[in-house]
Amino acid sequence: MSFFDAINIAASGLTAESVRMDVSAENLANAETTNGPNGQPYVPQEVVLQQVGGSFSSALAGALGTTTGTTGAAAPGGVEVGAIVNNPTPYQEVYDPTNPAANGKGYVKMPNVSTVTEMTDMIDEQNSYQADVTAMSTAKSMYTDSLDLLK
Repeated sequence: MSFFDAINIAASGLTAESVRMDVSAENLANAETTNGPNGQPYVPQEVVLQQVGGSFSSALAGALGTTTGTTGAAAPGGVEVGAIVNNPTPYQEVYDPTNPAANGKGYVKMPNVSTVTEMTDMIDEQNSYQADVTAMSTAKSMYTDSLDLLK
């Protein structure tokens, strides 16, 4: 493990959480969009994160000098955005005969965006982002203290 791995791992988390916040904000902004570019209601999106490098357990086993049954395991590398996918949940039909997008029976197809869920996700994303900032600051402080000891 190199000297700056902790900062690089925290930085990957910052990037991933930033993308998650952007997608949640886009979902909230389009929660009432009934007519998108394709003529259909907005389709909410979700971020799929994936691990970069080796697992935590293999890194811990390597640091402790024990074997995990695998050889040449990669060092942990953080997280990255694997994909941004459409939420497969079907549209909601809301009765609103005054809406220009209403069908003959007065129903409007609305995106299935739950503002409560999106806001809860944003709070979680913000807390994860802050945790990554704290981890990065702690690593920086440890590196600075280590350099001060060498003086």
